[in-house]
Amino acid sequence: MISQERLQAQIDHMDTITTHAHGAKGINRVAFTTTDWEGRHYLLSLMEEAGLEIRTDAFGNVIGHRRGLREDLPAVMCGSHSDSVPEGGNYDGVCGILGAIEVARSMEEDHFRNERPLEIVLFMCEESSRFGCSTAGSKFMRGFLKQEDLYKYHDKWGNSMYEVLQSRGLRPDDIETCHYTKPLAAYLEMHIEQGKVLEQEQLQMGVVTGIAAPTRLKVRFHGSADHSGATPMAMRQDGLCAASEVILAVEQAAKNQTDPPVVGTVGVIDVDPNAMNVVPGETGIGIDIRSISQQAKDDVLRQVISQTHAIAARRHIPVTVEPLYNDAPVPLHPAMIRFLSECCEAEKASFKQMPSGAGHDAMNWASCTPTGMLFIPCRNGVSHAPEEYADIGDITRAVRVMERVLRTLSRADVDLTHC
Repeated sequence: MISQERLQAQIDHMDTITTHAHGAKGINRVAFTTTDWEGRHYLLSLMEEAGLEIRTDAFGNVIGHRRGLREDLPAVMCGSHSDSVPEGGNYDGVCGILGAIEVARSMEEDHFRNERPLEIVLFMCEESSRFGCSTAGSKFMRGFLKQEDLYKYHDKWGNSMYEVLQSRGLRPDDIETCHYTKPLAAYLEMHIEQGKVLEQEQLQMGVVTGIAAPTRLKVRFHGSADHSGATPMAMRQDGLCAASEVILAVEQAAKNQTDPPVVGTVGVIDVDPNAMNVVPGETGIGIDIRSISQQAKDDVLRQVISQTHAIAARRHIPVTVEPLYNDAPVPLHPAMIRFLSECCEAEKASFKQMPSGAGHDAMNWASCTPTGMLFIPCRNGVSHAPEEYADIGDITRAVRVMERVLRTLSRADVDLTHC
């Protein structure tokens, strides 16, 4: 039986695993840091308590295997992540992985025998905060990232992903072994909505129809750092002023694209030398563009790149535009959408079918197996912030729906791949 009290206790414990030094707020479990590793260790212990057989891959992803009566059948996979953005919240990812473990534990306590094997996965490095690459753990499992990518991605301290894996005792030289090549019967993930729709419409759950995907760029203006008092305005090559124009161009290009909608964000600004009495020289920004339409996203991207070069030329400042990645929006499997909707109805949960504006590990599995996602409301739609919160009643209800889904999909006679 699903235990609300157990879920609450585990969420509360995860809330204590963070860094509070130097005035830090919220949850700080950035990928592969000490606190992320402590959270991983705690979740691994819960997997063991739930009777799962544990294995880890070269990237550090943790897979808990619940044996099926028919180990020859394709498994059902369910999982999420526990790393956070800096000063984030304790519900993003955590609800999904704790919920999946709780389902496995309930099966164990009820002596339920699944015919298909069940894989509960804790994905590492879902957030892009450290390396600028989102859902890295599941991308390595799917073979979407390769050995050379470990050297491509660096954190703000200059550490490559390869070096960070080595420091954690992982196996970056064997990264190709992460590739999960076995067939899957289905993939399921539960997550907070990270938006306001469910709360405003007073609904208990969302059944996700598709996942918007990010396109990300690094833009760097190679301006000239000069004395702020001695350099006339007409003689300046101010990298920050150029970047500011691009920031507004991103906002306007996204606003102009309404059907289908696009969102554009500049969340990173890096200014050198970052002194009040110096004209900014080298200035970098990070651009994030998202939509559930690849065409609309590409149109906005072209506008932003074109305007970036035009701004740089007008200001006589060299500019570098570095594409980080361009993920494709992901429609989820129609049969899984119908099945999740039926399970919500069976549990008497009010719900709606809806797209996801945020990316998730689920998007990396949709091309190989029927994939579904369940959303729960979060207070005021706040996520990636200390104020992030989800009601334990909503979490427990969603876990009960997950249990219904996984118990049904674990039957040998249920096969959504042919629906």
